[in-house]
Amino acid sequence: MEGTVFTPSLEGMKHVRSEDGVMLTKPFLDVCKLILPVLDKFGAAMSLVKSDIGGNITRLETKYASDPSKFEHLYSMVQVEVESKTAKGSSSCTNGLLWLTRAMDFLVELFRNLLEHPDWTMSQACTDSYSKTLKKWHGWLASSSFTVAMKLAPERKKFMEVIGGSGDINADIEKFCTTFAPLLAENHKFLASVGLDDLKAS
Repeated sequence: MEGTVFTPSLEGMKHVRSEDGVMLTKPFLDVCKLILPVLDKFGAAMSLVKSDIGGNITRLETKYASDPSKFEHLYSMVQVEVESKTAKGSSSCTNGLLWLTRAMDFLVELFRNLLEHPDWTMSQACTDSYSKTLKKWHGWLASSSFTVAMKLAPERKKFMEVIGGSGDINADIEKFCTTFAPLLAENHKFLASVGLDDLKAS
C-alpha cells in the first residue's frame, strides 16, 4: 500500500470546499467513502458503524444524483427539506448528514485517542471516543450493541501496522484529525443554525 490508509482521504479533503469556501456535496461524500477502507481494518468491531456510514452516504448520493447542479452544495439538500418540513424524518437527507457527521466525529476522536494515549488498548480508545461522541444520541439498544461490538476491537499494535502501509501513520492520523474535524464542525454549525443538530436516534 502506497502511503497509509489515510492517504486517499487526505488528498480528497483538499477539494471539499469550493474556492469561496462552500462545502461541496460530492467531494465531501467521496472523502467519507475513502475512510470506509480504514473501518475494514477494524473487522467486526466496526461493521455496525460501517453499514451506518455506507447507508447515509448512499442516501445523500442518491439525492445529489437526482439534480447535481441543484445539490452541488452540501447544505442545499438540508435547506430544501427544512422548507418542505421533511428534515426531521428518519429517512431525510438532513438525518443522513447528521448521522454521517456524528459517525465521522467518532472516528476522528478514536484516532486522536490512539495518537494521544499510546498506552490505551484499542477497546479503551473506542469506548472513550464513543462516550464522547455518539453515545448521548443513541438509545439503549444502539448503545448496548455498540458496547458489545467494541469488545471485538483488534489488537492495537497489529492494527497500527496494518493501517500504516509504507507511510508515517502518526503524521497522517494527526493530519486526518486536524483537517477533517473543522469540516465536521462546520456541518454541526450549519445543522444547529436550522435547529437540527440535536436529533436523537429513535
